[in-house]
Amino acid sequence: MPTCANLFDEISPAATEEEVTPLLSRPGLRIERIVSTGQASPPGFWYDQDQEEWVMVVSGAALLRLAEEAEPRRMGAGDYLLIPAHCRHRVDWTDPMVPTVWLALHFA
Repeated sequence: MPTCANLFDEISPAATEEEVTPLLSRPGLRIERIVSTGQASPPGFWYDQDQEEWVMVVSGAALLRLAEEAEPRRMGAGDYLLIPAHCRHRVDWTDPMVPTVWLALHFA
């Protein structure tokens, strides 16, 4: 049976925690919707993932930092980035006034 839904359903603009919603999972592939409402990575924390990640900001804004870069990348609606496996990265900031909706694809 086909599944139909909307990426913007059930978004709480006042959420105190970042929300990660799995949308699709298959061997070697995971697609998630992430909603950030002002959250950022904890000080000193870096993601270091075994899989590649393609991430896109669907709405809102964020500062995404790669360990090997001096400055974070400002990302807004429509901006996307391919993060290679084991490329250390972190979220320095997300807009606290408007939910930042991410689409993240994790794949081998």
